[in-house]
Amino acid sequence: MSLKGKPAKGRKLRGGTLFAISVLLIGSATLRIGLEAGPAVAREALNLTADGEDTPESPPKHSNAPTDAELQALINALNDRERNLAEKERFIEDRMKALGIVQETVEERIAKLEAAEEKLSATLAMADVASEDDLTQLTSVYEKMKPKQAAALFEEMDPEFAAGFLSRMRPEVAASIMAGLSPMAAYTISVVLAGRNASVPTE
Repeated sequence: MSLKGKPAKGRKLRGGTLFAISVLLIGSATLRIGLEAGPAVAREALNLTADGEDTPESPPKHSNAPTDAELQALINALNDRERNLAEKERFIEDRMKALGIVQETVEERIAKLEAAEEKLSATLAMADVASEDDLTQLTSVYEKMKPKQAAALFEEMDPEFAAGFLSRMRPEVAASIMAGLSPMAAYTISVVLAGRNASVPTE
């Protein structure tokens, strides 16, 4: 009976030893797989993050869309620019109105000045005609006077004034009056007359 019991006990010891070895091998393999899989999973996670895929643990990336504050600031800037443009437009309109009023005033004054100039020209023309008529009439009076009486008047006249009348008279009448003048008066009037004739163009 003792011989039959020993082999059974030996088999139990060998089976326990094999089981323990199997457990150790399985544990070692599991540990090795875990050690090798950890870095691989980490590398995969890094690759996914580099490709732009968000992991559950990482916060979402910021988008390029403007925020509400930035949009409000842009709207405020546009409103300010619109107000500035409106103010400049009103200022330009006011300046244009003022310039229009000034232009109207200037045109009115120019028209008045032109009318006054035309009136003055007409008045001067009338004065010239009247003066010419007066000189012609006065010259005719001097011509009808006796040479001695006319010479007495011309003796007292300014030489320029006397030369003017004598130049308008008929040559024979002027010669008669010049003959009645004193030598100094006749010489002075002759010089004036010669100077006037010298200034007359010959061509």
